[in-house]
Amino acid sequence: MQKKKRILLKIGSNTLTKETDNISRGKIEDLASQISQLQDTCEFIIVSSGAIAVAKQFVKLESKQKEVFVKQALASIGQPHLIRIYQEIFREYGLLSSQCLLSYSDFEKEESRTNITNTIKVLVNNSYIPIINENDTVATDEIKFGDNDKLAALTASLLDVDLLIIATNTNGIYTKASIKEDSPETIKEVLNFDDLRSQVVSSKSSHGSGGMASKIEAASLAKRANIETWIVNGLEDNFIVNAMENKVPFTKIK
Repeated sequence: MQKKKRILLKIGSNTLTKETDNISRGKIEDLASQISQLQDTCEFIIVSSGAIAVAKQFVKLESKQKEVFVKQALASIGQPHLIRIYQEIFREYGLLSSQCLLSYSDFEKEESRTNITNTIKVLVNNSYIPIINENDTVATDEIKFGDNDKLAALTASLLDVDLLIIATNTNGIYTKASIKEDSPETIKEVLNFDDLRSQVVSSKSSHGSGGMASKIEAASLAKRANIETWIVNGLEDNFIVNAMENKVPFTKIK
């Protein structure tokens, strides 16, 4: 039996909301449809943001605490809703899913790293799709810096995946000159990281805490583990399949 290609898909809040104020069930259906199409040749692990965005649909918390603590509380409220939406929609496509909450400290301890690897191996071998998010109620790093991009790269490296796909709201990384001229041109393939960093324009998405710089840092971490990274426009329908078939512009970092 041919070994399946293991893909870690990172999907951020801006993509999951389709740049609105609500989680898009249509976008999660799009994900489920693609995974269903590819399940004979690929196995997926998902790092998903969106817990805070989901909670904001239901509640407005009043607090004199620092904003980061309010966001942690919102994540606590939103996480079960987010996983429920995933499970309901994935089930309609015959897909099984599970929830895994991780924090940075888990990657620093040998025992924790081994436990994560073994648990996810059992899940994947039994056709479950792990849906990973940071345990925001105890850790604040991703809330403050990077919208799960770094978490995705660390997880990809730990699990020795074949490909890291980062879904964002652009057609990959654009050249700096083309952005200035307001006619974005995608950098299709990257072999030199220093050249890539020189192209980065500092910006952040409306719902997420990341920007293109955090995606490049994630790709840099993945590269150290010899993992290829694709930065793809997740707002488009069928974005994974279309990227695999080279039907859309995206950035490939080898």
